[in-house]
Amino acid sequence: MQDGGDIMDEEIVCTGFFRASEEDTISCLDQFEMGGSAQYVLGNLLEAPYNIGAALLNTDQWLAWLPYINGNMPDAEVKQSLMRFIYYGASAELFFVVFALFLAVTIIGMVFNRFMWGCVRGLEGFANIVGRTFAWAGLLMVLQQIVIIFMQRVFAVSEISIGFGMTITHDVSWWSEELKFYNAMIVCMCAAYTFVQGSHVRVDLIYSAVSFRTKRAIDMFGSIVFMVPAALLTWLYGWFFLWRHLVVPNPSASDSLERLLTKARALRWNVETIGFSPNGFNAYFMFKVLLVSFTLMVLLQAIAFFYRSYLEFKEGEESEGKYLDKDDLGDPQAELVAEIH
Repeated sequence: MQDGGDIMDEEIVCTGFFRASEEDTISCLDQFEMGGSAQYVLGNLLEAPYNIGAALLNTDQWLAWLPYINGNMPDAEVKQSLMRFIYYGASAELFFVVFALFLAVTIIGMVFNRFMWGCVRGLEGFANIVGRTFAWAGLLMVLQQIVIIFMQRVFAVSEISIGFGMTITHDVSWWSEELKFYNAMIVCMCAAYTFVQGSHVRVDLIYSAVSFRTKRAIDMFGSIVFMVPAALLTWLYGWFFLWRHLVVPNPSASDSLERLLTKARALRWNVETIGFSPNGFNAYFMFKVLLVSFTLMVLLQAIAFFYRSYLEFKEGEESEGKYLDKDDLGDPQAELVAEIH
């Protein structure tokens, strides 16, 4: 690739993180992928290990922008690395890399069940840690609301300063609108944790009346057919929704990599700071970050739920709830209510 942001003269149409020269534009694998849907899927799966290796060995081509977060990007190479990151973050190449890793882990786990149980414990443990941490935002939200009401009604102040050593001062309306962000944190970052704890409300038509293994089969089907596609679609929407509020020119889901690299010539940070009111909360781009984070947490939990359902289906009723780290509510009646839900 030439300096100054020009796309290299050797035109590229093959897939993958790093492209071939003009003489090698269409490889045998590319031709194979053009043979139909089955060939397309198989070809991309075969290409996934190469893409993983190429990405890990050439991190400067898609992570060179990190030292310049919210700062001026000095040259074309840095700008192009950010555009590559944006493009591949919701690309077919990334999907097949993740899909290939999922297949590999699943096959190994089906042969070595202890390994799959380890994956379940790791993924559920991660969801529990994240959820239990962000659940404290509920207490913070209540305390901040009390402070706002007290300061506004008793002292009639227009601004509130919070901090130790370095204070943060904003209009009262800013702190009031920020409460929405705390609520969004709880919803997005605690959804997977709530799922692990079995606290989501279910509408049950046939589930309670079927056998144990039929329930596990339904769970496996639901995690793959409903949870995973919903998470992937939300990711595809949320990824570009996020970046359209962070940089200009705005990237689009329909843009090719070549098109995005061309846009990189004028690329600069343009972080959204517009609030609903003149002095209101002005970090609404954080809601887009939460949307992407929520999608990732749900996707990981769908995989964990599929693995747990498979293992419980295979091992029988004695494995139900195995290694499950559920919260102790400390109240028999509360535990009963939680079990019913």
